[in-house]
Amino acid sequence: MAFLEKVLKKEEGIDIEEFLNTLDAEDETLDEDADAFVKPVTLATDADSETVVNEAKAGNIVLLNIGDLSKRNAIKLKELVTKIKESIDSIDGDISRISHDRVLITPSKVKIIKKKEVQ
Repeated sequence: MAFLEKVLKKEEGIDIEEFLNTLDAEDETLDEDADAFVKPVTLATDADSETVVNEAKAGNIVLLNIGDLSKRNAIKLKELVTKIKESIDSIDGDISRISHDRVLITPSKVKIIKKKEVQ
């Protein structure tokens, strides 16, 4: 009985945040045969915005973290995102905010279905 109690207590004490945060903890090796990559980028400087555009031009999908910049400098955030949007539009890519802190950027031929509320 004591064994079952220990097992059941461990299941109840699962920390879902810890579990989700360790999903990508394994060593990753780039698969050279992949057609495209999903790359996380944190937006903080002009160089980061250039990195985002270059990745999209290379055919990669970018998961852009805007959380820190949105808290520190909303004007700079708007400037950089506008610059990124113009560049992505020029290559026929797509851009969409997917959460409060994340923006998804895709290359040409990859479109984001934007959820529209039905009334």
